[in-house]
Amino acid sequence: MKNFVTLFILCFALNMNAQQFEIEKTVNTFFEGFHVKDTIKIKSVCHSTMILQSIMEGQKGTKLVDEKTEEFYKSFSTFPADMKFEEKILSYKVQIDGAMAHAWTPYEFYINGKLSHSGVNAFTFFKENNVWKIIYIIDTRRKNSK
Repeated sequence: MKNFVTLFILCFALNMNAQQFEIEKTVNTFFEGFHVKDTIKIKSVCHSTMILQSIMEGQKGTKLVDEKTEEFYKSFSTFPADMKFEEKILSYKVQIDGAMAHAWTPYEFYINGKLSHSGVNAFTFFKENNVWKIIYIIDTRRKNSK
């Protein structure tokens, strides 16, 4: 019986690690597309009903901003070709319950190699047809004074 319980715990832990890996892979795919302005790649990991919000923190206070998903996708075509941006994910904290998961990812955002702002992303996922899809992204944005 003791061996059965140990085996069960080991299998459960391996499954959770595999699920966490899939969540992190989904976030990485999102940012791979983001960095090269590839909306097809971004859309491949996003649910069609995804919601986007940002919490902007500044000298004049804090405000919640809604962004329409289609405007988010269209915005990539408005960026100058020579503009390079990178969002560096500093860590992952993933929680999973059945077909829902959440990833908390602190980040730093760079434009043309210069730190622009930092904050945290909170991704919510839905497992649809055995594939994790992003259904909600909210982030905080703090300007850096450097």
